[in-house]
Amino acid sequence: MKQIAIVICNYNYERFLAEAIDSALAQDYPGTRVIVIDDGSTDGSRAIIGQYGSRVKAVFKENGGQVSAYNLGVEIADTEYVIFLDSDDVLYPGAVSEVMRKFEEGDLAKVQFRLDVIDEAGKQTGAHVPHTEPPVDCGRLLRDGWLYPSPPASGNAYSVRALKAVFPVPEGGINRYGADFYAIYGAALVGPVATLTLSLGAYRVHHTATPSVSFANSEQIKKAPKAFKERWVTLREIAKERLDLELPPAFHDFAHEKAYFGSSLYHASLSARWRWMLHDSRAYLHTIVANPFWGLKKKAGTLFLSCLCLLPYSPLSDFVVRYITNPLARRSTAGQ
Repeated sequence: MKQIAIVICNYNYERFLAEAIDSALAQDYPGTRVIVIDDGSTDGSRAIIGQYGSRVKAVFKENGGQVSAYNLGVEIADTEYVIFLDSDDVLYPGAVSEVMRKFEEGDLAKVQFRLDVIDEAGKQTGAHVPHTEPPVDCGRLLRDGWLYPSPPASGNAYSVRALKAVFPVPEGGINRYGADFYAIYGAALVGPVATLTLSLGAYRVHHTATPSVSFANSEQIKKAPKAFKERWVTLREIAKERLDLELPPAFHDFAHEKAYFGSSLYHASLSARWRWMLHDSRAYLHTIVANPFWGLKKKAGTLFLSCLCLLPYSPLSDFVVRYITNPLARRSTAGQ
C-alpha cells in the first residue's frame, strides 16, 4: 500500500491545532501518517502536540516562517505523497482515500480538491473554494504565465517526488510565508494536476463578521499582489535552475488582479473609480477577457458587474466590489 503523510505546520494556533490533528488522525486510509511541525510557537501548542504521543511524529523547530516549515516537511516526508494541512483547517474523514484513488489513475504531480469555507468558530459559511476547475495540463498554461485555479494549501495533495524537484525554496524576506505558492504552481511544472470536484475539507477564514474586500488570511489585500510578484520571480529562478524551464517575466491571474481592483475602487470616489478603469485596469480586464479557465457566460457577467462600479452611486459600487472580490460577501448578502 502506498503511503501518504499529512504534514501540519503550526505556529501559535493552539485554539485550532487539536481539531486539525484530530481530523488527520481520523482518516480512513490505512497508509496515512501524521507529522506535526511546530515552528517555534510561544503559546500552548507544544503541550497540545505532546498529548498525542506516538500517534503523530512531532518536530519542534525554531521560528523560521512557513517556507522553512515546508522545506523541512518535504525533506522529512518519507512517503510517496503528502498533504500540507494548515493548523487552522480540517480534513473530512474520507479525504485521503479519495485522493489516493485519484493518484492511482495516473502519474500525477498533484491532486486538488474543494474546501468548504468556515468561519473562526468552525461554522459553515455556505461558500467553497475554488470556484473554477482547471484543465489537467495546468503546466502548459503556467508556462504561458497563467496561474491556474487552486484551493488554498490544505486542499492539495502532492507527489513528494514532484515537490522535491522544487523544494527547498529560499527562506526569509517575502518567503517567510506563502510556501503554498511554490508547492501549488511548482508541482504543475513537474507533472499533471487532477481535480476532485467535491469538498474534502474545510478552510477557515478569520474576521468574517464585517463586510470586506479581503478574503485571504495570510496577507493584507494591498500587500498580497506585491508578494505574488516577488514569489513569481523566485519561481522563475527555480524553474530555470532545477527544471530547465523558462517562465515568462509576468503572470496573469484574476485573483491577483482583483486584489488591485478591490483596494483601488472600494470606498473610492466616482472620479477615482473612472480614473482607475480608464488608466489602470488593463491587466484586470485581460484576466477576464482572455481567461483560459472561464466560459463566455462568466466572462460577460464579471465584465458587467465591473462596469456597475462606474455608476454614480457609491453603495452599489462598494457592494459590487465586495461581491467580485470576496465570495463570503455573496453568501452573506443572499442570506439577508
